[in-house]
Amino acid sequence: MSKDYDLLAIGAGSGGIATANRAASYGARCAVVEADTRLGGTCVNRGCVPKKVMWYGASMAHALEDAAGYGFDVKVNGFNWTQLVKDREAYIRRINKSYENTLGKAGVDVLQGHGRLVDANTVSVGDKTVTAERIILAPGGSPAVPSVPGAELGITSDGFFELQDLPASVAVVGAGYIAVELAGMLQALGSSVTMLLRKTHFLRNFDEMMHSTLTESMQSAGVEMKTGFSISALKQTDDGILVESTDGATCGPFEKVIWAIGRKPATAELGLENISLEVDPRGYIPVDEFQRTSVESVYAIGDVTGQAELTPVAIAAGRRLADRIYNGMEGRKLDYSLIPTVVFSHPPIGTVGLTEDEARKQYGDSVEVFSARFTPMVSVFSEHASKTAMKLIVEGPQQRVVGCHIIGDGADEMLQGFAVAMKMGATKKDFDDTVAIHPTSSEELVTMR
Repeated sequence: MSKDYDLLAIGAGSGGIATANRAASYGARCAVVEADTRLGGTCVNRGCVPKKVMWYGASMAHALEDAAGYGFDVKVNGFNWTQLVKDREAYIRRINKSYENTLGKAGVDVLQGHGRLVDANTVSVGDKTVTAERIILAPGGSPAVPSVPGAELGITSDGFFELQDLPASVAVVGAGYIAVELAGMLQALGSSVTMLLRKTHFLRNFDEMMHSTLTESMQSAGVEMKTGFSISALKQTDDGILVESTDGATCGPFEKVIWAIGRKPATAELGLENISLEVDPRGYIPVDEFQRTSVESVYAIGDVTGQAELTPVAIAAGRRLADRIYNGMEGRKLDYSLIPTVVFSHPPIGTVGLTEDEARKQYGDSVEVFSARFTPMVSVFSEHASKTAMKLIVEGPQQRVVGCHIIGDGADEMLQGFAVAMKMGATKKDFDDTVAIHPTSSEELVTMR
């Protein structure tokens, strides 16, 4: 019996849309199912896009502070958070509309409602059911909230993007990239920010040079950090939210407390039990190198798989899946090694490949490390100059570059090209043989000794 669709994606975020669009371009009959009223998923609506807008706003605040060093007599009359949020949301609505138009032109149907598996080829959407030869699970994830008394008094990153006014004081709880990004933005835009860290430092999976340099910069900018602070409860007082730790210490009160302790996959309501598809202990859906689950007609991509939870990764995996299945590109799949990523902190961090610790564990004594730390030219006249730090990690007699880590102004933009070189197997000699662009920060990566 013929199915309604060749391909049905549950989740109209970046991964689901990319897969359906690419498959449709090859003639497949496709649809996406989305419970949210807006297309684009977390990235567009409550993640990458609005975050970058706020990051730009925070960067403008830093630029205004630094303008005097370049001879400008600048008077800042104020900052209108509400207007920035209004303009940001209008921009997002335009992206939502663009997705609608793109899917429409590609002939991809958009089914509004919560998608739930009925069987391996059937999905319920509200009170209707649709069938498909193949189903892609791409529902993404959601912010995690701890099970402590008063946890509901805090907000998550979703709540941050719903704020209509700039809070005077904020506690950011967490040690990952979302925590440092939100803390940096809020501090730059005028909030008094305290980071509450359960251990000794943030960004623990990043190279030591990155998190130590960022700590120095954030503290210099005024962000307070409390380490070894394990939260036991939040309490509402007349003056704000008080944060209590397991050792009896308190912190605050704060106008807002933001939970940034990680994200969890949106697998609970997918109906996985109806097709006997089990998740791992963390709730993620196991897949093989071709994004296949243990059920033949069902695939999974993006954050729900727990593999490099980044928007471009979901897009790349989905497009390759469509190429393989609908365009005869046998063996086409995503290589999950050497994935570049950026933390939009202040200053930003760009990183690709192994950290120094990881490289030494994998390659032992064959590892060599080259590094540089300096004040970037843009900051030499600033009273609040932040350092730039870079590290190249190489291994073996050919000195193949296996790790590249940058923190500093422009790190987010300069990393992409170096990631291409590393993906092609670049060596330290290749870097050294490249003529430097002067004066730039990036030239340090091709002149290190």
